[in-house]
Amino acid sequence: MEQSFYDQVFELVRLIPKGRVSSYGAIAKSLGAGGSARMVGYAMSNACAAHPPIPAHRVVNSSGLLTGKFHFKTPELMQELLEAEGITVKNDKVQNFRALLWDPLLEL
Repeated sequence: MEQSFYDQVFELVRLIPKGRVSSYGAIAKSLGAGGSARMVGYAMSNACAAHPPIPAHRVVNSSGLLTGKFHFKTPELMQELLEAEGITVKNDKVQNFRALLWDPLLEL
């Protein structure tokens, strides 16, 4: 049975290591859907219901901004989860984003 796009996204996001982040676009591109960053965002907004759990807090936009923070129980939770993994966030932006970026095309 073929996996849905959301299932493929969820499977890939589960591979993002603790203390690292990826972007909606990098995930979309690695799945062969380079123009579908927004669809990855939609998948992340539904990630709370997935099992096993998905570390959706590790997916940010291409500038490192926490654009998905409003899909968490509180708007602060995404930042709190990232900071618990040692990632510094200031003004809703991951600091040192390029160094922390996990690109599935380069790391799988």
